[in-house]
Amino acid sequence: MANDELKYYGKIPEPTLRRLPWYLAYVKLLKGKGDTVVSSTQIAKEISVDASQVAKDLSFVNISGKTRVGYDINALINILEDFLGFTSQHRAFLFGVGQLGAALMRDSGLNQYGVEIVAGFDIRKDVTGKKIDGIPVFSMSTLPEKQKEYGAAIGILTVPVEKAQEVTDYIIANGIKALWNFTPFRIRVPENIVVQNTSIYAHLAVMFNRMSENPNN
Repeated sequence: MANDELKYYGKIPEPTLRRLPWYLAYVKLLKGKGDTVVSSTQIAKEISVDASQVAKDLSFVNISGKTRVGYDINALINILEDFLGFTSQHRAFLFGVGQLGAALMRDSGLNQYGVEIVAGFDIRKDVTGKKIDGIPVFSMSTLPEKQKEYGAAIGILTVPVEKAQEVTDYIIANGIKALWNFTPFRIRVPENIVVQNTSIYAHLAVMFNRMSENPNN
């Protein structure tokens, strides 16, 4: 069993937290088609998860389905969005306004999931002082004063890998409480800081490895 299978947030297993947004996306599609109810069997078939696992996952969010009918889609969407924190806006600073960082700043879809990037930070003079989709980019040295102004809780890390730990230490010292780390470097943080690692390169490595193991490829 992988280590992340053992992690719990409160009483919620991390694998459950990872699956709930899949369920939410699917039932939103069903709502768009005019459906009003959905069964755990339907969700399981679409997401490729056992129906018993779907029912167990949804038991954490305190919603009950009707026997032989299923879950009310509107109620399920509302409860999932609230449970996952998507209904509240969390202010975020982005550090490292390169191609990936700029793309995230342009991604208006993040707002739908509760993340509002209010500013970007960089050390390059050709980037600072500009705006990306209306979001200002400041010099890294101005973080202390900008944190007082904006009060961001989340730091999105898209800096070069060799700067990841240095920037991490700096932004934590200036009040950032959670880090969404897009670098392949496993940053070290105090126990009270929340970290979510999203390594594009690690996911690519897994995909390439599975492709090489597939005899059809």
